[in-house]
Amino acid sequence: METPYPPTDGPFQRLARAAWQVVLAAGLASLALGVIVFVWPTQTLWVVGVLFGVYLVMIGVFQLVAAFGTHGETALRVMAFISGALCVLLGLLCFRSAVQSLALLGIWIGIGWLFRGITLVVTASSDPGMPARGWQIFGGVLNAVAGVLLMVWPVHSVAALAILAGCGLVVLGVVEIVTAVRIRRLARDLPAGV
Repeated sequence: METPYPPTDGPFQRLARAAWQVVLAAGLASLALGVIVFVWPTQTLWVVGVLFGVYLVMIGVFQLVAAFGTHGETALRVMAFISGALCVLLGLLCFRSAVQSLALLGIWIGIGWLFRGITLVVTASSDPGMPARGWQIFGGVLNAVAGVLLMVWPVHSVAALAILAGCGLVVLGVVEIVTAVRIRRLARDLPAGV
C-alpha cells in the first residue's frame, strides 16, 4: 500500500500539510456559520450569541496556535496572539446575557474584526511569498471595514447583526478556503526532506 507522502518528509512539509488543514477548517466553519446566520436571521439573540461565541472561541484558538506554531516575525506573532486572545475573550462574553449586551457585543465584534482585518493586511503585505496574498489583503480590508461599521453603528436588531455578520463570515470563509487550497498546492511542491 502506498502512503500519500514519502517517508522523507521534513518538518516544513509536515507543518505545511497541517497548516492548510487548519486554515481549511477555519474557512469551512466561517462559511457554515455565515450560511446558518442567513437562514435564521430572526432567531433569538441567545442562539446567535452562542453561535458567535463558539465561532470566536474556535477562531481565537486557531490564531493562538498559529502565533506559537509559526516561525514568522515576532511582531506578527504578537499581533496574531493578541487577535486570538481577543477572539477567545469575545467568544466567552457571548455566552453571558447576550440579550442585554447587543450594542456592546456589536462593538466588541467590530473591534475583533477590525483587529483581525489589520492583522491579515499587515501579514500579507509584509510577506511577498504568502499563498493567496491578494485574497488575504482583500479579506483583511473587508474584515476591517465590517469592523468599523459595527463600531460606528452598533447594531440595534438581531436581524441586522445577523445579516452583517453573515456577509463578513461568508467572505472570510471563502478567503480562508482559497488560502487553504493555495497552501496545499505549495506544500506539495516543497522539496523532499525540507
